[in-house]
Amino acid sequence: MAPLERSFPTAIALTAEGLLVARGEIANIEIGTETKVLAKAMIKQIDRVIGDLVRQVEEFKKTGGQPICVGIVGVNYAASYTSYEGEREWPTDGRKHKHPFQEAPEAESRILAKAAPAFDELQVLRFRATNIAPFPFEWANLMQTEKEYSALLVRLSRGYDRRFP
Repeated sequence: MAPLERSFPTAIALTAEGLLVARGEIANIEIGTETKVLAKAMIKQIDRVIGDLVRQVEEFKKTGGQPICVGIVGVNYAASYTSYEGEREWPTDGRKHKHPFQEAPEAESRILAKAAPAFDELQVLRFRATNIAPFPFEWANLMQTEKEYSALLVRLSRGYDRRFP
């Protein structure tokens, strides 16, 4: 299959071997997606994360048009978590350093209340990860995650067809 090439009066589309879509200096955003992952110390960083999400929507809309804006936010519901700075370990203790499951509901609630309204779609992906070898990972509720994500994709596809006929 040949790469998709379109040129603009002031910019040449560039193709790269192995890629099917050319790139250039001009972008027309139709779907913009911003992703954040909250794993530990969620409440401490929640205002920055919400601000980053909302500012990214503003960035998507800066160039004009009507981009569909999608937010994906991972929220950790693990019983414990350890972060690392060089050789130093920072495990949660449930008191001074809250475990993820202790902060996750509030973090999710704030994201939905303050960031979600800026997006056309915002999906919270609830997971459990400890960041401790062998680095287990699981969805907090796989069936719910699959249903919510599938529904988002259907709504996104329908919205795209309406907005970009």
